[in-house]
Amino acid sequence: MKLPEFERTGQTRWDELAALVDRARGRPERLGGPEILRLGTLYRQATADLAYARRRFAGDPVTERLERLVTSAAALVYERPRGRRGVVAFLAEDYWRLVAARRWEVVWAALLLLLPGLAGATWAILRPEAAAVFLPPEFQWVASAETTAQGLGTVGLAGFSTFVFTNNIRVALLSFALGVTFGVGTAWVVLQNGFVIGAVVGLGVAAGNAGLVAAATVAHGLLELSALVVAAAAGLSVGRAMLRPGTKTRRAAMAAEARDAFLIAAGTAPWLVLAAVVEGYVSRTGLDWPVTVPVGVVLAGMFWLAVAVLGVRAQRRARRLARR
Repeated sequence: MKLPEFERTGQTRWDELAALVDRARGRPERLGGPEILRLGTLYRQATADLAYARRRFAGDPVTERLERLVTSAAALVYERPRGRRGVVAFLAEDYWRLVAARRWEVVWAALLLLLPGLAGATWAILRPEAAAVFLPPEFQWVASAETTAQGLGTVGLAGFSTFVFTNNIRVALLSFALGVTFGVGTAWVVLQNGFVIGAVVGLGVAAGNAGLVAAATVAHGLLELSALVVAAAAGLSVGRAMLRPGTKTRRAAMAAEARDAFLIAAGTAPWLVLAAVVEGYVSRTGLDWPVTVPVGVVLAGMFWLAVAVLGVRAQRRARRLARR
C-alpha cells in the first residue's frame, strides 16, 4: 500500500480516535460505555496502522502523527482515571513527555535564541556606543552599576518578582500564540529577544562589568530562557502542523497540535514563576556571581535533566503501552 492510499483509508479512523481522546481530556470516565468500547477498537486499529507506518513510511509526518495519537490513546486505554491527581500527574510526567516529544522544535527555538544572542553580544562588544543608543534606557545600568542590590525591601522585592513574572508570561504566551502565523511570528519574537539579551550582556562586558552582569542575570536567566525556549517550541510545533498538515486541513491540523502546545505553555508557567522569584530574591540583592551563577546552573540543569530523564522515560513507557 502506498502512502496516499494508506492515509486515505486510515484518516477517518484516526480522526475519530483523536476526537475521543480530546473529549476524554485525560479521564476515560468522561466517555460513555459505547464510546469507551469504540476507543479500544480504534486504539487497536491505530497501533496496527502505526506498526505498518514504521515499517513502510519511517520518517514521514504521518508516522509521527500516528505515534502521538497512539501515545495519547494508550494513556486512556491502560491507565486508571487519575481524578484530582490530574494536575500533579501532568506536571510530574505528562508535561515532560510533551516537551521531549518536540525535541526538534526545542532545538530550533534554542538556535533562534542563541545565534542572535551571540551576534548581539559581539556587536555590543565591538560597538558599545552604538549598542548604548540601541538599547532601551532600563538596560543601560549594565555599563555603570556597581552592585545588583536595589534596596527594595521584602515588599518591594515581592512586587518586582510579580512584575517580572507577568512580563515573562506575556512573552511566553506571545511566542506560543504566534505559532498560528506558521511559526514566523514565534521565530521573530525569539530572534528579537535573543539579540537584545546578547546586546545587554555585550554592553556590560565592554564596560568591564562582566562579573556584575553574571551576578544579575545567571541565577534566574538560565531557567527563564529555558522556559521561553520551550514556550517558543510549542508555538513552532503549531506552525509546523500548519505547514505540514498531511491529509488534514490546515485548520484541523493546527487545532490538533494546539491542544498539546497549550498544555506545554501552561506547564511552563510554574518555572517562570520560580525564575521571577529567584530574580527578585537572589539576582537583585547584591550577591556576587560566585553565589548566583551556581544557583542558575542548578535550576536550569534540573529543568533539562527532567526533560531528558522524565520526558524520555514517559515517552518510552507510552510506546511500550502502545506495543502492548
